[in-house]
Amino acid sequence: MPEYKLPDVGEGLTEAEVVAWRVKVGDVIEVNEIVCDIETAKSIVELPSPYAGEVTALLVPEGETVAVGTPIIRIGADESAAASGASPATPTPAAEMDIDLSNPAASGGGEGESLVGRNKADRGPTRRARRAPGAEAANKQAQAAFDPGTSPAPELEELPEVSPPSYSAAEEGAQQPSRDPAPADVRVLAKPPVRKLAKDLGVDLTTLTGEGPQGSVTREQVQAAATSPMVEEVAQQPSRHPAASGARETREPIKGVRKMMGQAMVDSAFTAPHVTEWVTLDATRTMELVERLKSHREFRDVKVSPLLVLAKACLLAIRRTPEINSFWDEAAQEVVYKHYVNLGIAAATPRGLVVPNVKDADAMTLRELAEALGDLTATAREGKTQPADMSGGSFTITNVGVFGVDAGTPIINPGESAILCFGSITRKPWVVVEDGEERVVPRHVTTLALSFDHRHVDGEKGSRFLADVAAILEDPASALLF
Repeated sequence: MPEYKLPDVGEGLTEAEVVAWRVKVGDVIEVNEIVCDIETAKSIVELPSPYAGEVTALLVPEGETVAVGTPIIRIGADESAAASGASPATPTPAAEMDIDLSNPAASGGGEGESLVGRNKADRGPTRRARRAPGAEAANKQAQAAFDPGTSPAPELEELPEVSPPSYSAAEEGAQQPSRDPAPADVRVLAKPPVRKLAKDLGVDLTTLTGEGPQGSVTREQVQAAATSPMVEEVAQQPSRHPAASGARETREPIKGVRKMMGQAMVDSAFTAPHVTEWVTLDATRTMELVERLKSHREFRDVKVSPLLVLAKACLLAIRRTPEINSFWDEAAQEVVYKHYVNLGIAAATPRGLVVPNVKDADAMTLRELAEALGDLTATAREGKTQPADMSGGSFTITNVGVFGVDAGTPIINPGESAILCFGSITRKPWVVVEDGEERVVPRHVTTLALSFDHRHVDGEKGSRFLADVAAILEDPASALLF
């Protein structure tokens, strides 16, 4: 009876936390079916099973952190297949499968799909247990949901269980009555981050009726339920919220993404000498450009924001100051210049700060960049960013303006040489010169703050880059000069 051991999901990570189980004891699963969500030091990852058969034991409880190589689930042979005379699916060791958990695309999945493995072509098909005719359509639909060759894997954490159909007297020897699924047989549809939020806020998902895709419970529903009188009353129970029992302090373990983020920031702050420069500018023309692009036929179905214009401005300015897109290799005593730009966007998630990046952003059109930024931020907010999407960054933008903050002194992402902080855009009085006369008029004003590694990016280079970015935001037409 095989035991599935926690694999290394990429980049040499040594441990992971089991966030949520997708299966329970007694379930019969397929190869590549998602069995659980795990949180590594990089992100939350959906873990596919390399075995097919019946789940006989869950060896690690939710919320526990275990080392790579630790058995987490025991999967036996499909007993129903053996009973019907069909040969059960042979358990397939993970080492013999083409699985790349750090890169969904490498395992046949596209953008937004779950991580899945794939049997080798020469293994051939396996026989499945004979099913009753009434369950065939449901089984095909469930199989298609987990088959990367037929449809994208579901983003929701749970699929409703289908109760066994009634069998005919010819098959069972006696007429068996059909039964409807009991309330406990159907689990609420919700994405892992939504389920985690509900757990933190003390919201019972079974009391909510899903209003999202496929009837799933949304984040907004959970937040609304958390403020209702019923939930507030439940939240006062000491069993769920120890702080409500009179405790003056609550301790939260430092682990996963937050632990990695903290260590990375300490390493960066105390190894790279940071210098931060500021510039305040009139972004009125940028705001006008954003409004024009929103109504343009090429951008009607993508999100257009000032961040898009800023990102493009940074990509253009890097051409004149390539040191911004390099990094100091201390071990080799070399400065490494990158001839590509993997543009990172810092994103705050419920589990900590992550910095996914758009690969080869410098080679994209404005439309392609808008699509990539939209996908990147949406995936990050759902906690679905994969480790491969956060590696190899070369320059980062952190947008604190969405919180109404003017600017800050950001810490450089490890392996990079600079990070740009984008402040809020607000209406302020601004001095303009028209026909040789000065006038004070309301304008859209913002502040940029650039932190850079002063070991090899001197003040002249940092200032030139920041001035180039500011010039494009003040007059987007000046981008034609780069």
